[in-house]
Order: sequence, then structure tokens, then C-alpha cells
Amino acid sequence: MSASLEQTLREQLTASIRAKDLQTANLIRMINTKVMERRTAKGFTGTVDDALILDVIATYKKQMEKARADFANAGERGKEQLAEIDFEVKWCAGFLPTQLSEAELRAAIAAVIAELPQKDPKMAGRVIGAVKKAHGDRADAALTKRIAEELLAAGT
Repeated sequence: MSASLEQTLREQLTASIRAKDLQTANLIRMINTKVMERRTAKGFTGTVDDALILDVIATYKKQMEKARADFANAGERGKEQLAEIDFEVKWCAGFLPTQLSEAELRAAIAAVIAELPQKDPKMAGRVIGAVKKAHGDRADAALTKRIAEELLAAGT
């Protein structure tokens, strides 16, 4: 039986503290804090399981990817933060399912569009839903939306 994600994070935190790897230790502490925030949020009735932890990691990764653009525009001033963000994004990606490439996603979207009775840009929601249902977390929602709207507008 494999260890839970919570146990894995605990073990990695212990190992990183022993190795004096503060970058990893601080990141794991941040993830644990965000999990605790979710757990103690008003209206939370679920349990802390692997799905919740993966959701927290995915959300954090998306936040860091958005922040990366801001620091990239800062030039030399944002160089240190950019390296930190790159490390955090790479670490988070290690826990998440691999994302479909843009070409794979484009092919999946084109296949869904081909099955539609009409190729109307208003059908984007249906296309996105079908792709997300088929590929789950492997399909990035924002990229799926952009490609679906682009292909539907082109009438493909």
C-alpha cells in the first residue's frame, strides 16, 4: 500500500529539514499551511485526503505561474524571486499529473468539435466540458478554453 500524500509531505519535510534544504522545507510548510486553511475554512465538511492536497498543490502552482510573469517583467530585480518560483513550480509539478501538450489538447478539442452538430462559438462550454471529462486534470482549463474558442471561431 502506498503512503498517503499527507504522509509523503511529512516525510519530505523531515528529510529536507535534516538536509538543511530550507527552500524545500519552506515550500512544504506553505503547502501544509494552505491545506490547514482549507481544513479550517467555514463550511468545510470534507476530510483531508489526497484529492484535497493535490487541489491545494495545483492551485498553488497556478498562482506561482501567474506570479512568474510579473517577476519576469521586473528584469534584474525579479531574478532571485524568479528562480524561487521556478523551483516551486517544478516541485509542485512532481505531484501533479502530467499536462497534455498543446498539440495533444488541440487534437482532443478538434475531435470533440468534429462530433458537434454545429460549429458555433457558443458551443465552447460544451467542448470544454467534454475535454475536461475525458482528460480530467491533465487538460489545463485556460488553455482548453482558448483553443476551443479559437477552433470554433475558425469553424474547424
